[in-house]
Amino acid sequence: MDKTTIPGVVVAIACILIGQKIEGGHAGSLMQATAFIIVIGGTIGAVMVAFPFAELKKGVAMVKQAITDRSSDVPELMKQLLDLAGIARRDGVLALESKLAEIKDPFLKRALGFLVDGVEASVARGALEQEIEAEFEENNAAAKVWESAGGFSPTVGILGAVLGLIHVMENLDDPTKLGGGIATAFVATVYGVGAANLVFLPLANKLKRKVSLAKERKILVAEGVLSIQEGLNPRVLEEKLKAFAGSHAAHAPAKKAA
Repeated sequence: MDKTTIPGVVVAIACILIGQKIEGGHAGSLMQATAFIIVIGGTIGAVMVAFPFAELKKGVAMVKQAITDRSSDVPELMKQLLDLAGIARRDGVLALESKLAEIKDPFLKRALGFLVDGVEASVARGALEQEIEAEFEENNAAAKVWESAGGFSPTVGILGAVLGLIHVMENLDDPTKLGGGIATAFVATVYGVGAANLVFLPLANKLKRKVSLAKERKILVAEGVLSIQEGLNPRVLEEKLKAFAGSHAAHAPAKKAA
């Protein structure tokens, strides 16, 4: 479970409700089914218009990445690449063919397959970079589903408030309904702004960051394999790979105390 996503939303909502309580209000005044339907339903509809179904589906599926936390395997990947570089330098590139069956990472296995099959470096680089960029663009577009939801929901909230005020104006002959009606109208604005800034936009930011980390990880693998193909010294390769590992340091598994 991710240590910040759900706790962050809970803290934000809790602080808002506590502030509401301190000011003399009560949580019940913010519970308006009509406002919720207008804001959430309107936002969903707008997002459906803005994105193809495939991107919507992937955007929803990616929520799991935001609420789960997977430790970075970059340190292990670096060690594996350095071991492969040592074998290639000692026994030749073809000696790596026997290691293909032991490699579990699909991208590393594919990249190493290019090397073993004798594919030219420029062709291998082009194929790997194209795959990395295509996956990044696909995942980034799916993350933007939530970014767009964060852009639409405040406006839909204002629309809900205006609809509520229209209803209030229709009941001007009954002053007893004015106060409650106006309060209800502005709850839609609270829902729209709150959903955007407490859920949708933060969720989009987290997903885009994780998509970027996944891209950097694959770039590290591609550069490592291509450097092995060039015959780069393992010590030099190690220094080169360290330049790619900085972004993943915070996601590396914590070392257990001895």
